[in-house]
Amino acid sequence: MRAQPPRRAARRAATTSAAAPPPPTKFIVVTGGVISGIGKGVTASSIGVCMKMLGARVTAVKIDPYLNVDAGTMSPLEHGECFVLDDGGETDLDLGNYERFLDVLLGSDSNLTTGKIYKKVIERERCGDYLGKTVQIIPHVTDEIMARVESVARAPVDGSGAPPDICIVELGGTIGDIESMPFVEALRQLQLRHGPSGFCLVHVSMVPTTGPPPGEQKTKPTQHSVKELRSLGLTPDFIVCRSAHEVGLATRDKIGLFCNVPTERVLSLYDVPNIYRVPLEMLDRNLDILISEQLRLTSYRSSGAVFEGRSDGGVSLQRDAAFGESWKAMATRMESSDREVVVALVGKYHAQADSYLSVQSSLKHACVASDRKLRIEFVDSEKLEDGDAASWRAVKAAGGVLVPGGFGDRGTEGKIDVIKYAREHGTPFLGICLGMQLAVVEFARNVLDIANATSSEFDGSVAGTRDEAVLFMPEGSTTTMGATMRLGSRTTFLAADSLASRVYGGAREVDERHRHRYEVNPDLVAELEDGGLRFSGKDDTGRRAEVVELDGDHPFFFGCQFHPEYKSRPLSPSPPFLAFVRAAAALDPCP
Repeated sequence: MRAQPPRRAARRAATTSAAAPPPPTKFIVVTGGVISGIGKGVTASSIGVCMKMLGARVTAVKIDPYLNVDAGTMSPLEHGECFVLDDGGETDLDLGNYERFLDVLLGSDSNLTTGKIYKKVIERERCGDYLGKTVQIIPHVTDEIMARVESVARAPVDGSGAPPDICIVELGGTIGDIESMPFVEALRQLQLRHGPSGFCLVHVSMVPTTGPPPGEQKTKPTQHSVKELRSLGLTPDFIVCRSAHEVGLATRDKIGLFCNVPTERVLSLYDVPNIYRVPLEMLDRNLDILISEQLRLTSYRSSGAVFEGRSDGGVSLQRDAAFGESWKAMATRMESSDREVVVALVGKYHAQADSYLSVQSSLKHACVASDRKLRIEFVDSEKLEDGDAASWRAVKAAGGVLVPGGFGDRGTEGKIDVIKYAREHGTPFLGICLGMQLAVVEFARNVLDIANATSSEFDGSVAGTRDEAVLFMPEGSTTTMGATMRLGSRTTFLAADSLASRVYGGAREVDERHRHRYEVNPDLVAELEDGGLRFSGKDDTGRRAEVVELDGDHPFFFGCQFHPEYKSRPLSPSPPFLAFVRAAAALDPCP
């Protein structure tokens, strides 16, 4: 056989190399059994952190089987907080965990709901896209689910422009729920399509303890949960046992035996002081290495591409020591400081523990950076209205007062009262969204003597009058609720030599996420500023108020229309939260 000319061979090799597609994204699917709310979201996020420590690019998808198109119209008392993304997507709160843990920017397609999927399938049917076929759950709905998941798995999320190596997929609810069946079937098909080296299933299950201490750890609920999962065509590669205390080796042996999973892949993840310790617990159990063996990963190139496993089946991955140490130091500081800062969180959704999840997380991030231990006093604003003595004692004993966002007039008078107290008594104050709007209402009433000042959200009769301190945004919809607010990342321009600019390290413009349909009445701004309430941040039109602060010597009084809590990270706290916590700890808020 005649040898190829060297130039032609080199050209062919270069062409082949350039045309080679990047390795496909691997999938790690997280499901739950026995009960809901056992920590699937934290488990999924923590697995992502472990894979990032090995150098992988990671993205995430949350599947919510409810019929709502998104979380935007759901009450916080029904489903916890609604998390907002840069693109304006109103999503499940677990997307917040993903972004905080993984330090990525996800899109609205990263939250799949039954409503989204069915809406798209029906729209396609109405357009004739199915060419006269009978539209069915299988294959049309399941195909749409898989297409959405695979599309998200290819989309860059870390600013590098490179596709992810790993896609974490969390299935909401509990295995066996009737509404999740199409998603379970789609995941079964996804497993078949990508094979055992491209698909890894982690099942999270509750292991309860009965009897007096130390009690007996019961395996039967997990056995039944895995049996249900396997009957649907999915077999777990790992089982994460959730419990109050460590699940013993004998119990894990039994679970592994009856669930056909090696004992080393049955992990005990018991309650820890803070959720940022969960990735460290996983690393101690070598979960990242075990998953890499399952997915046949050996190393990551700087481009993010994945090399397949060696012929001997071994792994040669090395954890990022610097990343691991910084994460460990952050988790330790969250618990170790002996200097406490007390924040009164004045809201009306406290009956649901996750209603203000991002706010609580942002306060914790700021406390880590300030070397303080956080204590939150949850104060019901309706009780403040009623003059409840214990509630007012909590406010007066706190180092700072935070009034978060919300909707409707219930409890707003209590919030206005506490804002007045913070303004008059020099208590550090942070108002977010509705909290900022109520700071304007309070100032209009008690400084400008507009006795009936309010928001048209609470009293429509004030529209068009001087009493309308907060009005409905002109571009808003009065007939459609879903996705009609001012949503997502917007630029705010900050005045020079303002507290707002100092909070953001001297920046003159910042991008933060919004979620509101009411705004400060721009016709009242000049009068408010003459009275001493400075509007130091505005939108690109120069009319819409974004940030307010007090003139004078108040230690910290800051209100923002945007939601800075959505972009806070454990290793990079939100600037307004950091300044507020420092002020509440009697430190210089902007050193």
